[in-house]
Amino acid sequence: MDQIYIGHRPLASVEQSNTNSFGPLTFKGDGTFQISIFEDLHFGENAWDQWGPQQDINSVKVINEILEAESPGLVVINGDLITGENTFLENSTTYVDQIVRPLVDRGLTWASTYGNHDYDYNISGNAILAREKQWRNSRTTQMVFGEEAGVSNYYLPVYDSDCSDESCTPELLLWFFDSRGGFRYQQKDESGNRVGQPDWVDFSVVNWFLQTNAELVNKYSRTIPSLGFVHIPTYASYVLQEEGIDPHAEPGINDDYPLAPQAQGWCADGRNDGTCDYGGQDIPFMQAVSAVPGFIALFSGHDHGDTFCVKWDRLLPNMTVTPRNDLNLCFSQHSGYGGYGNWERGSRQVLVTKSKLENLEVDTWIRLESGNVVGSISLNSTYGEDRYPATNNSKTYCPTCNYTST
Repeated sequence: MDQIYIGHRPLASVEQSNTNSFGPLTFKGDGTFQISIFEDLHFGENAWDQWGPQQDINSVKVINEILEAESPGLVVINGDLITGENTFLENSTTYVDQIVRPLVDRGLTWASTYGNHDYDYNISGNAILAREKQWRNSRTTQMVFGEEAGVSNYYLPVYDSDCSDESCTPELLLWFFDSRGGFRYQQKDESGNRVGQPDWVDFSVVNWFLQTNAELVNKYSRTIPSLGFVHIPTYASYVLQEEGIDPHAEPGINDDYPLAPQAQGWCADGRNDGTCDYGGQDIPFMQAVSAVPGFIALFSGHDHGDTFCVKWDRLLPNMTVTPRNDLNLCFSQHSGYGGYGNWERGSRQVLVTKSKLENLEVDTWIRLESGNVVGSISLNSTYGEDRYPATNNSKTYCPTCNYTST
């Protein structure tokens, strides 16, 4: 029986970890359900330098500090778990074990989406999923199959506290979408270069989402409130940022300007040769998530220097999609010491309360590694009009990393 070692002690054995399973996600007895989102952890960066492994050690500390302060019913790891371009084929996914140790130690379950850095020559979404599934705490799965679909496309129902199995009607749906990007696994072109992969939610996934949601509505004879998670933000976030982010109405950091949306750098005809700014391939996805009744918010990462939420409630300049329903587009907080930027690491928290869910409202805030809470808001009908304190743009630096060493 092989054991997986992280640090100085074994986390668990693979064989042992597959013997049990967790029950369905449920609200607590007080009618609440909390999610902790970790974004852009970027484990495995420059493993051959002193500072690479030190970044990962400090990222684990961030996860531990957040989870000591918060009590989530689910952890979402929303893309760029690993800096795939720095990994070796033989051990590219073993970083998953280091990432999830704080969760396993606390008996928490998690669900992942995969980001552009999770796809590269030596790593793939399929390989990461296989590694995740060695731990019974993982709820990540794959519901859409096809070469262009990506991997982490699925949904998780959340039931009332008195539900013991999946025969109940869900109170909430959590949708996970794979925005792909990066490079194709073990593929090179005739010149020996890595082969790029489209960086938007594929049309096949959009069709699956619309069909599956319709089937659920028909099955339960009701609209079920929903939240969504995707690594790369949509073009709507880009345009809303161009329109202006009010630090008191939409509190958060707004340093990645302009942000990098899905389909950036692609042409409408599918070329990716540097001649186009944006190809529009995420339009079907934007149409879907803004049209499905009850879809409250979509949470993204990718842009480490953006942490705001903004409401998409109108036709925007240079866009063809008019949202049928108001949709909150939120960034989380750069959680890892890997990846660019020194914004203070942290994790967006989402608190769903059954009484507020009736009005399609959720509360959210960001817990920083310092213990401070910033950007506490209610995503309600008046979000964008309500006034909040501006978010302090604090920075942190890896305390044990020697970036001058070779």
